[in-house]
Amino acid sequence: MTDADSAFNHLYWDSSFEIVQALIEKYPTVNVDSVGLEQLYRWIIDLPNFVDEPELANDSILNEILREWYEEVNS
Repeated sequence: MTDADSAFNHLYWDSSFEIVQALIEKYPTVNVDSVGLEQLYRWIIDLPNFVDEPELANDSILNEILREWYEEVNS
């Protein structure tokens, strides 16, 4: 991916599938069962293309992303 491509792939809290793909790429060997919501939150806001407001996160959003990540790596 080039810098020009990454400008069009901004991540927002409602981009759960895209966030999950970025997490899988960045943390390919992580055991998703061991990831807590606080750790997940930090990892997401540290993703290079994440541009949303960190304070908009809530447990519901984080649990949905975690569930989707689990399903993606265990399917």
